[in-house]
Amino acid sequence: MTGDLESAAKEPSSDARAKREMKAKKRAEKMEKQRRLFFRETKDGRHVSTLMNVLRVLFYPIHALLFPFRIHGTKKIGKGAYIYVGNHYFLFDVFFPAHTTWEGIHFIAKDSVLKAPVLGYFARKAGVISVMRDGSDVKSIMESMKVLKRGEKISLYPEGTRNRISDEEFLPFRAGAAMLAVRTQTPIVPVVICNRTKIFRMTHVVIGEPFELSEYYGKKPSPEDYAVMDEEIKQRMYALRAQFREEQAAKKAKKHAKNARKSKA
Repeated sequence: MTGDLESAAKEPSSDARAKREMKAKKRAEKMEKQRRLFFRETKDGRHVSTLMNVLRVLFYPIHALLFPFRIHGTKKIGKGAYIYVGNHYFLFDVFFPAHTTWEGIHFIAKDSVLKAPVLGYFARKAGVISVMRDGSDVKSIMESMKVLKRGEKISLYPEGTRNRISDEEFLPFRAGAAMLAVRTQTPIVPVVICNRTKIFRMTHVVIGEPFELSEYYGKKPSPEDYAVMDEEIKQRMYALRAQFREEQAAKKAKKHAKNARKSKA
């Protein structure tokens, strides 16, 4: 009997539960009001985020000083809808797609980012689209399609989380990038980080030429088709990295040979 009384005392009353639920509802409504789904469209058809441009200017020197980087390949992407697909090592990886354009980019991030006290506020204002950790959030898919059809850009990391396991192999890709590209007929921009980011060490990033999965446009691909497309995206990224490393090795060999000739002379 005493145990039952103690258990009842520990259980929250219906009034307390109602208050907590109301508080959570108000917080969710407040966060939804802060959230920006679409960016401002200019007269020339660009979709601009003033906040994102301010953050670019403010954090670029800090990023370049602490985590120096060099972008290779296509450095500037045209206006309109594109899907950036990249591998993921470090929190600051989001800056690499941002350096290719002055348009706003909707980054796809796990829902906990938008709920964070300070980071969440800026993420909501900057147009970040949240996704459930298991990738089953239909709302995030619909929102991503809406912004792409409006001519805006998104950036996602199909590995789903930061790769802490391997510097050479990507984590298994989660579905999403190929589906969005086909359903909205949007070009994909591969972004390959060639070496793990470390403080004061140069990071090399390759921005590939945009490509389309146009052979699937107007069709109803099966899950197997989407798996094939995701694998194609991954292999294109591996190929970009391999090509970059071969070019860098050739340059080093050429420089070494030149120095050797000078020393003999």
